[in-house]
Amino acid sequence: MRPVRLLRAAATVGAWTLVSRLLGFLRDVAIAAVLGAGIAADAFFVAFKLANLLRRLFAEGAFQAAFVPLFTRLLEEGGRQRAARFAAEALALMALALLLVVAVVEAFMPWVVRAVATGFAPDGPRYRLAVDLARITFPYLFFISLTALLAGVLNGLGRFAAAAFAPVLLNVSLLFMLGLAVLGLARPPYALAWGVLVAGLAQLLLLARAVRRAGLVLRPARPGLGPEIRKLFRLMLPGLFGAGVYQVNLLIDTWFASLLPAGAVSYLFYADRLTQLPLGVVGVALGTALLPALARSLRAGAGAEARALQARAVEFGLLLALPAALGLHLLALPVVQGLFERGAFDAEASRATAAALKAFALGLPAYVLVKIFAAAFFAREDTRTPVLVAALCLVVNVLLILALIGPLAHVGIALATALANWVNAGLLALLLARRAALGVDRRLVRRLFGIALAALAMAAVLWPLLTATASWSPLVRLAVLVGTGALAYAVCAPLFGAFDPREVRAAMGSRGVGT
Repeated sequence: MRPVRLLRAAATVGAWTLVSRLLGFLRDVAIAAVLGAGIAADAFFVAFKLANLLRRLFAEGAFQAAFVPLFTRLLEEGGRQRAARFAAEALALMALALLLVVAVVEAFMPWVVRAVATGFAPDGPRYRLAVDLARITFPYLFFISLTALLAGVLNGLGRFAAAAFAPVLLNVSLLFMLGLAVLGLARPPYALAWGVLVAGLAQLLLLARAVRRAGLVLRPARPGLGPEIRKLFRLMLPGLFGAGVYQVNLLIDTWFASLLPAGAVSYLFYADRLTQLPLGVVGVALGTALLPALARSLRAGAGAEARALQARAVEFGLLLALPAALGLHLLALPVVQGLFERGAFDAEASRATAAALKAFALGLPAYVLVKIFAAAFFAREDTRTPVLVAALCLVVNVLLILALIGPLAHVGIALATALANWVNAGLLALLLARRAALGVDRRLVRRLFGIALAALAMAAVLWPLLTATASWSPLVRLAVLVGTGALAYAVCAPLFGAFDPREVRAAMGSRGVGT
């Protein structure tokens, strides 16, 4: 895959991810207005986090890392029939395993919630509500994990649009259910929980239809352990552990936040949601598009091409991630006030959420780099190395939280996460460099210098504007600040050599990547 085709594939994923995240913002604004940052919000966010516990594990982690290269190889070597048989066998085995997991967790949900949110008093309303909501949302894991397998099939076929669009359905479902609650037809936290479950089923049906339209027939199969499935498990197990480490990391953050006064879980949730827009549009999109491209290049023996693709991915990723991180850090309070401060979400909640957002934003470029560097290991069917790095970074995160939570409260948790991401990115880059697999060339160095200069120029424009607009309406102020910052960066980036507009036009006009 040439760099322009990689960019087009990433743009396909990123565009739908952008739509999803914008709807997600609308959803979070509505949730903030109705639930605020109190007991109901904390309970729902804990239940929602449990429902998403395996989403990143499958949709963005170990499963995709192991499945996509194997599926792509079988597709090229054995044709569609062999690849379809492999996918059907994996689907059957995954469905059986997920049914067992869901049944066990549902039976022990009070203890699971107690473990995740230790700070919720067992006889208190937050705990009881969290258990009720988690029992409704947890089966979402069954649907979304099978959806992730179908997404891997479509990505292996070079079709990215349907899988990228699927998360839109989650936000639409939650907004619809919240609307019913506002009309008095349901209690808000319960309506949101049922919205999560409905969205999981809708996403699965959507991707099942997309796979059929792609011409691949997944016939019912018995769960079995054929040679390809065994290899899939061999590749997945280290990745599952690594992704499990990541999920434990998230749970540790929630556990520490639950020990703080009410609202801390919600502040971190809202701040994290704001960082998810650039993370999804840039990091996840590039990682999704890069993995099958690197796998094909490496199987063809084109190591130089693989390194060039990785360098372009870093270039494209930081072109957006660096100014996004700097912008979110500078504009944290105006962003939170403009999007969330209404209804039950008051000024104190805005200040607390903005402080966490400032800290989270510092780690945004590192997260994008982790997604790109990890794809280089996964494409080489090495799922073990990123796991070891992730395990080390888990320890780093815990130590940093212990050091920072005392003086900084919930902001210390966010800052620890950001710093741990930088450690992760640095270690992965170092290991790739030792294997002569790190894609760094003169063009990348030149472009990164231009990106940094353009981002600083954007910050220089925004800094005085922050003070000048302090008394403006929050929404108007936010629109002016974001618009001015985006315009300043768009003007300065090509002037400083951060990117070549001709390459972007060529990528957008390419027809080399199926959607």
